[in-house]
Amino acid sequence: MDDQYWMKLALAEAEAAFEAGEVPVGCVIVAGDQILSRGQNQVVRLGDPTAHAESLAIRQAMNAGRFKVAGATLYVTMEPCLMCAGAILLARLGRVVYGCDDPKGGAARSLYTALSDERLNHLCKVTPGVLAQQASDLLSSFFEELRNRR
Repeated sequence: MDDQYWMKLALAEAEAAFEAGEVPVGCVIVAGDQILSRGQNQVVRLGDPTAHAESLAIRQAMNAGRFKVAGATLYVTMEPCLMCAGAILLARLGRVVYGCDDPKGGAARSLYTALSDERLNHLCKVTPGVLAQQASDLLSSFFEELRNRR
């Protein structure tokens, strides 16, 4: 199974978030060929600004008895924000694969390079742009629909 396979599962989570009225970002955390957890944005549903797909997936993986998800790969449809990048580093994930860049808040390469900042005590390999167009199209559709409702 390759990066596109796992990203398609993250996109399915993003689509579910879209249907629930959330910003469509989805995530899966994988170790080897085993899914440790899944997440999708739930900021509106939970009334929690920290309920991003990545942070929810990290919590779920760690609550399942994995104190650290060291070395696992996190697949997310949009570049992680600074908050999520911090959680990724603290969880000691080994790799992040993401779909589209987030020019307004991305912390992997767009605004910040937190995941590869050598001043920190953990670094994470980053693979950007996997199924980026599909992820970007889903976000664009969501925000277009949101604007049309207003």
